[in-house]
Amino acid sequence: MDAMEKRYLELLSRSFPTAAKASAEIINLSAILNLPKGTEFFASDIHGEYEAFSHILRNGSGSIRLKIDDVFGDTLSAAEKRSLATLIYYPREKMELVLSQVDDPQAWYETVLPRLVAVCKRAAQKYTRSRVRKALPRDFAYIIEELMTENSQGADKKAYYAAIIDAVIRTDRVGALIEALCLLIQRLAIDHLHIIGDIYDRGPYPDVIMDTLMGYHSLDIQWGNHDIVWMGAALGQRGCIAHVVRNCARYGNLSILEDAYGINILPLAAFATSAYADDPCVAFGLKGNPDLPLQELEMNVKIQKAMAIIQFKVEAQLIDENPGFGLADRKLLDKIDHERGTVMLDGVEYALTDTVFPTVNPDDPYRLTPEEEEVMQRLEQAFTGCEKLQRHMRFFLEAGSLYKVYNGSLLFHACVPLNADGSLRETDVFGQKYKGRALYDVMERYVRAAFYDPDPEMRKRGRDLLWYMWLGEGSPLFAKSKMATFELYLIAEKEARKEVKNPFYTYLDDERVMAGVFEDFGMDPETSRIVCGHIPVKVKDGEDPVKCGGKVLTIDGGFSKAYQPTTGIAGYTLISNSYGFVLAAHEPLSSARAAVVNELDIHSSRSVVEQPDKRTLVADTDNGAELKRQIAELERLLEAYRTGEIAEGAM
Repeated sequence: MDAMEKRYLELLSRSFPTAAKASAEIINLSAILNLPKGTEFFASDIHGEYEAFSHILRNGSGSIRLKIDDVFGDTLSAAEKRSLATLIYYPREKMELVLSQVDDPQAWYETVLPRLVAVCKRAAQKYTRSRVRKALPRDFAYIIEELMTENSQGADKKAYYAAIIDAVIRTDRVGALIEALCLLIQRLAIDHLHIIGDIYDRGPYPDVIMDTLMGYHSLDIQWGNHDIVWMGAALGQRGCIAHVVRNCARYGNLSILEDAYGINILPLAAFATSAYADDPCVAFGLKGNPDLPLQELEMNVKIQKAMAIIQFKVEAQLIDENPGFGLADRKLLDKIDHERGTVMLDGVEYALTDTVFPTVNPDDPYRLTPEEEEVMQRLEQAFTGCEKLQRHMRFFLEAGSLYKVYNGSLLFHACVPLNADGSLRETDVFGQKYKGRALYDVMERYVRAAFYDPDPEMRKRGRDLLWYMWLGEGSPLFAKSKMATFELYLIAEKEARKEVKNPFYTYLDDERVMAGVFEDFGMDPETSRIVCGHIPVKVKDGEDPVKCGGKVLTIDGGFSKAYQPTTGIAGYTLISNSYGFVLAAHEPLSSARAAVVNELDIHSSRSVVEQPDKRTLVADTDNGAELKRQIAELERLLEAYRTGEIAEGAM
């Protein structure tokens, strides 16, 4: 034993000071290795749709209803199972409704409590008692553990079990206990949550989703392009701010800024309604038919146009400051012929759909007017000064990354940029070229530098790269040839609007190319898979989200209501448990209230993606590899105790 190993084992002996304690831990860890792996849950492109996302978390993408079926079989009617499932998903709301309708609340309590305990036992089967104990709510830990471990069917235990339930009811704590049991079932249904990007934009409640995730027991996040642009906005990056505000107006969701984050848009609204007072803003209608009063709708339209013009201006300034980004062709305001009402794009002259530009000086088109500059200054102050937004972005940094390798899955939001021949595409990042995993790694370093680097120049580089990652052709988060915002607003012809997807999407079924991606990330092509989102899967047109024989799973199924006409469904979730991988396609949820009152669940069709020959155990996972390492170290410590190389109890 060399000195370094001895020093390490002496440190380890502080935690396990005797052979008995080291042996006990080896036994414990060895037992854990033989448990079934926990359930992983994957979702992407949530886009602010809190109610639908929350419901799928609550019902474990249908797994809780399956557990109810396993426990009760035909002993409960379909109506009783629906009622029990709804109670588990929405305990507080369902209890309030039921108790307003039943004549004998105590009888309902006495009926429902044992049912919840039975489902809880079923959900806890794959975990150690220690793991379940850690998940128990503090106020009811003892009671729930007793209810779950005692057999109420034995004659000597019936009275004990009944006494616990009677005491809980008598002390008026039964409602809180029922809620605690329901939340415990929800927690045990999902061991670990993966969010594959795009929590923000389009939908109305990204902040509520972030609050939910901040309290979640185990998760990771892979940042999407819509998340990255909000991170840039939170740092005061002008290109990112302009997009975020314009996009909120475009979808009629300015309440995200005003109500959720307390960002004052009154100066912007005053400017927009003044500068575009007599402008019908014909090219700037809202997306998704938001249900807004006429006056508010008109204000959103004008704000959207005002911010679009500001965006084109501030982006041009960023392009000039960062020539290495290769975005010079995105400067289009100077290509407008104001007299003819046309714009020159790629050598073709197109008629403009809107020709009213009161704040654009043809001689200096990218200069902000004094009023526009004041608007941007105020928005910068509002975004950087919003404590809630800063808290959410810090959580992104703590729980998130650009990619993650987890249990043989390579998780990222959009793509690994490729060339037309399927080789890894190089991207210039401040004068150095990177590709594949190295590109992801360097971009993540700059993301974190934008927030934390002590060097102001590095922070600025990081901020500007956040903007590039949102819309740059070489960005692994954008994955398209251009961000055609200008064309989508101001040119009617489809050929001008076309955003060509990176060749990555052409090669999704090519095993050779995908093998190259896996190898670049240090993974075995035979046993690995990619899970990504970003591009909506057109299920209604027959597109299959399972690519390359199951090695690539694309799971953007349209949580965003704006994309549901494109996909034909209302989102995918991917579930990985000890039996394999299952992909669930969801239908829309009308509302959480309807789910409670009418006991409606999201209907999900499930398909098996991958089914191993034997159940996957903890030993087969990344955590299992770590536990095996710990066991090997403890066995070495145990040997040292037995040979006398280290004295038991020694510090």
